[in-house]
Amino acid sequence: MNLQEIAIELIKFHTQTGNIDEINKAITYLSDIALAIKAYKEIYQKGNLAPVILLSNGEKRDFDVLLVGHIDVVPAADNMFVPNIKDGKMYGRGTLDMKSFAAVGLKLLEYVISEKLPLKFGVLLSSDEEKGSFGLEAFLADNKDLKAKIVLDVDVAGNINKIVTRCKNPVFIKLISTGKEAHGSTPWQGIDANEQIFQSWQNIRKFYPYYNKKTPVPLDTWIDTVHFAKINGGEVANVISNYAEALLDFRLTEKSTLKDLESNLKRLIAEGVDYQVISSGSPVIMKEDNFYISRYKQIAEQYLQQPIEFEYIGGATDSRAFAERGSIIIMHSGSGAGMHAKDEYVEWQSVEQLFEIQKLFLRQLTLNPL
Repeated sequence: MNLQEIAIELIKFHTQTGNIDEINKAITYLSDIALAIKAYKEIYQKGNLAPVILLSNGEKRDFDVLLVGHIDVVPAADNMFVPNIKDGKMYGRGTLDMKSFAAVGLKLLEYVISEKLPLKFGVLLSSDEEKGSFGLEAFLADNKDLKAKIVLDVDVAGNINKIVTRCKNPVFIKLISTGKEAHGSTPWQGIDANEQIFQSWQNIRKFYPYYNKKTPVPLDTWIDTVHFAKINGGEVANVISNYAEALLDFRLTEKSTLKDLESNLKRLIAEGVDYQVISSGSPVIMKEDNFYISRYKQIAEQYLQQPIEFEYIGGATDSRAFAERGSIIIMHSGSGAGMHAKDEYVEWQSVEQLFEIQKLFLRQLTLNPL
């Protein structure tokens, strides 16, 4: 199998989250690869949830190393599903987030099988990560015995020269505002549900500051943040709204808990407004002096012939579920830009470099068994 060819074929599938026909086609493609390299395959789907595929070098539930990622993408124009390579960069939807790195996982599995490495290795790919990973959540709930000593998280795209050691906890909160209808010309006869949402938001903003491209970047970005993701309220222009709701996207560091957030919300939201926790996870916090993380960093530095930095990011990752199960999470992927944008690209050399680094790491693990 050729690494670039696998990435290109995966990118061609229009696997926007929820496009189940294309997702199933991609899973069939992955199944064909599994057959070709003589890998064990398991496809899981519960009800109407998105499917999950697990490929490994044998039927097992206690992995030495498990590579975790996803095959779904955010929406894009049709031409973004035709990869374009120019000046060493591969452009297209999913090049950076994260089909190129899913291809790395497949090549690593082929390597482990062909070389008969004495490692229990697997690749776990979800297909609704961009909208909550509910399929993966169900899979893990039904497979409580599935564990991995080390998880390679390749879904932190940005820079081959950086290893992520901290990710924030994503918490999605819905504000629900109940008012009283009245004619728009007599607001004193009604209670405006929209207004109550705005009042609540103003209070929340005083506690969680606003940042954008025009404001100074905080000296320390490892802070709690929130953005106003969505709002809906009102039916017609001349009627006071009796119902409104808003979706808020909080990103919390390990210093803040869901309980802390809920305590703040109860104090900050206006009368007539309630809240609902849509989803909450946990931050991923790894010690930078962990033996395996330090060894991985050393291998990467030797291969790249340059220093590797540790960094913290605000984005969420599916590996948080494995951190909760006690896994050592190594978060590293290739370089690129334009994630979720119309100019998304990955620097192809960094994809090949990631494969070689992780291949060397797996080989090293066989010399120093877990």
